[in-house]
Amino acid sequence: MNSITSAGIGASNVDPDPLSTGQEPAGDAAVLDRAIGNILVKGGRMTQDQVTDVLKRQAEHGTHFGDAAVALKFVSNDDVFWALSQQFHFPLVPHRGNDLHDDLVAAIDPFSEHAELFREVRTNLLHGALHPDLPKRALAIISPNIGDGKSFVTANLAVTFSQLGGRTLLVDADMRTPRQHEIFKISGHHGLSHLLSGRRETNVIEQITNLPSLFVLPAGAVPPNPLELVQRPAFPLLLAELLTKFDYVLVDTPAAQHGADARVVAGRCAALAVGRVGKTKMPAMEALLKSIGKTTVRFAGVLMNEY
Repeated sequence: MNSITSAGIGASNVDPDPLSTGQEPAGDAAVLDRAIGNILVKGGRMTQDQVTDVLKRQAEHGTHFGDAAVALKFVSNDDVFWALSQQFHFPLVPHRGNDLHDDLVAAIDPFSEHAELFREVRTNLLHGALHPDLPKRALAIISPNIGDGKSFVTANLAVTFSQLGGRTLLVDADMRTPRQHEIFKISGHHGLSHLLSGRRETNVIEQITNLPSLFVLPAGAVPPNPLELVQRPAFPLLLAELLTKFDYVLVDTPAAQHGADARVVAGRCAALAVGRVGKTKMPAMEALLKSIGKTTVRFAGVLMNEY
């Protein structure tokens, strides 16, 4: 199981989303519970008679509606999570039959501790480098070495930003060892490399099933000259265009050990550096931070993750 810890990204405020904390909002509990019951009935997962029985058990034991319904074996925990997602307009990927990689914990297990930590990082970013009062920028996620977990972090952060309801785009600018098409299980044949090389492709941005606010622009075919492609004027022009069409843009980058690609990309964005506990060496991280310090990057902080 993946876990994640953060450092240097500002205050450790937990995102106040009702579902992210696992708490139901204050108010008339009976009205709230009846609403969940109605959702389950309309979804064909409970009958009205079962809702009545659940409300009786809830009154007797002082439990939440969902806990009472599960205890009576009328529904499963997945059914309750689904009803909550409908009630709060929160996209929920079904555990069964989903077409996503197991690493995408923020999508397939959004009520877990791991997903909550990603939402905490999102909150810190929105209070810092991506504050709405600052000029709008994409967020580049950078790391010193292959295997630091950069793509894992980028993918899950993109999911949590999309859960805010705004249109979110993940750009895979790692045109050396691209992974996002594998994580989201979409086609990787066409994408960023084709756009930057002047081969104007159509339909290269894919909307992710069950996550209606999330879109991915894959890296495309691995080119022989990835650094030159991101250094061309076409790359900042493309970023500027994407920022007018999406509320949040996150950019996965090659590991710094590959060369200057990440530094060039980060110079056009805000940047979050990622390291891996027990793997990333301090000299490598210091060298990365020193290199991006020479650019116009808006630095968001350092995040350490643990697999």
